[in-house]
Amino acid sequence: MSSQILKEENVVIGAALSSKEEAIRAVGNILVDQGYVETDYIASMMEREELTSTYMGNYIAIPHGTEDSKSQIKSSGLSIVQAPDGVDYGDGNKVKLLIGIAGKGDEHLEILSKIALVCSDADNVEKMLQATTKQELLAQFEEVK
Repeated sequence: MSSQILKEENVVIGAALSSKEEAIRAVGNILVDQGYVETDYIASMMEREELTSTYMGNYIAIPHGTEDSKSQIKSSGLSIVQAPDGVDYGDGNKVKLLIGIAGKGDEHLEILSKIALVCSDADNVEKMLQATTKQELLAQFEEVK
């Protein structure tokens, strides 16, 4: 995966999040702060969550904007927030790893498929949940180029 899309500055380890909304803002703010999206993209991420949950199972959620928010994406990027204590994501689901996505043009589906490859392996997910450094967490994405 391109280092431009996912870099150390895009990762937070050991976050304490009190709500799903705070969790979505956390990954969204990284995308804004690193210049991938405009500020309004975060509202679109919230809107997407209201339409359908971005909870994927295995303690993972992949918040992203709606189709209408494509114009707010400056370049493709990922943000990752690890929350070891988890956050209630509704319907009895607990999320410990949030992966925010902004895909420019048609890159959205390609990025999602690469994340799915990494996250479909329970060992990879466990390593990301146990990571104590950004480098340890990012190492799980090294195989996917």
